[in-house]
Amino acid sequence: MTLGPLMVDVAGTELTADDRRILAHPLVGAVILFTRNYESYAQLERLVDEIRAVRTPPLLVTVDQEGGRVQRFREGFTVLPPQRAIGRLYDVDAEAGRRLAWQCGWLLAAELRAVGIDMSFAPCIDLDYGVSEVIGDRAYHRDPEVVARLAVSCMQGMRAAGMQATAKHFPGHGAVVADSHKALPVDRRPLSELGDELLPYRRLIANGLTSVMVAHVLFPEVDEAPAGFSSRWIREELRLALGFTGAVFSDDLSMGGAAFAGTVPERARRAIAAGCDLLPICNDRDAVHATLDELAGEADPLSQVRLVRLHGRPMPARAELHASARWAECRAAVDHCRDAPNLQLNA
Repeated sequence: MTLGPLMVDVAGTELTADDRRILAHPLVGAVILFTRNYESYAQLERLVDEIRAVRTPPLLVTVDQEGGRVQRFREGFTVLPPQRAIGRLYDVDAEAGRRLAWQCGWLLAAELRAVGIDMSFAPCIDLDYGVSEVIGDRAYHRDPEVVARLAVSCMQGMRAAGMQATAKHFPGHGAVVADSHKALPVDRRPLSELGDELLPYRRLIANGLTSVMVAHVLFPEVDEAPAGFSSRWIREELRLALGFTGAVFSDDLSMGGAAFAGTVPERARRAIAAGCDLLPICNDRDAVHATLDELAGEADPLSQVRLVRLHGRPMPARAELHASARWAECRAAVDHCRDAPNLQLNA
């Protein structure tokens, strides 16, 4: 069975009968986990094993584990600093900042791979303009060169730990005030003024980036459709102009910023037509059922290749990981960053 274009969530700490029916559907290709799916480390291992046993090849198992405000699993995992703290360290000591970005990426990925999770949607490479509350301290820096350097280091750390990185939110969410979870943000700059936003993507793509998440942000000077539903952004700018050949994720189709495209099944059709490979539908089981009923068509063979490549590589289990010198070194660096007074979130 191939991996389909939908990413779905599951109800709780173990699979229900309805979860299993949905995960077995050929249109489903991935699962995203949330805090409600985590009770203990042993329980999470069992849940991931359950999910992976449903299909062959196994579904991709994913989570948002950036650090800072966006970290679904905390107890039993290293609590990671927000990316802005890494950017502040870079301003003091560039080499130390790049090293910490690598260490956070490695630690994030190694701990998730130890429990069998394939992907975390990180790093966030939006620029820190100081206007977007939903981005805020999730951004490394305002300077696109600094963002690019830190993001490449993070990606390399994740890759060393057996996980592919996902750069988000293309082409940029940092310069708009509205929260795309609730409404459609609008950025009225023309493409000629978006070079800073695109620079980190250029650098990451040149270094082998395999996954991008596209924002529900409207750039009316570029296209009449928000980026996640825009073939202009995905096919022309991301794939042709920037040369990206990896997987393209839509942002969550149940978000307020996606309402532009109609019902959730209509949003799914438009996102696929625009060039997205995988479409998250989160926290709306009725919309998942409706989309499975209404979405039709065969999977794109190129999408299949892109998605299969996102499975994580085998890595040491938790006990072996925690016994390693690298884990101890990375954990100490993260603890030092998080506890440093001059790197506090609201300084």
